[in-house]
Amino acid sequence: MLIKIVVGALLLFMIYNLFRAMMIMLKNDPDQPPMSKFIGRRVMLTVVIVILMLLAVATGLINPNPRPY
Repeated sequence: MLIKIVVGALLLFMIYNLFRAMMIMLKNDPDQPPMSKFIGRRVMLTVVIVILMLLAVATGLINPNPRPY
């Protein structure tokens, strides 16, 4: 259950960074941090989530869905 909460929180943080990058892109203010900072965080979080999911499946914390046939 804890692994699902962590993955959910990481996904929400990823969406937050996506919207922050969108707001910076729309405002085009030179005083704000570059948009690539938030997009880079989003990519980093994607890698962390994939690695976390692979480790959770490998250690048996979560079970993948059974085969459909």
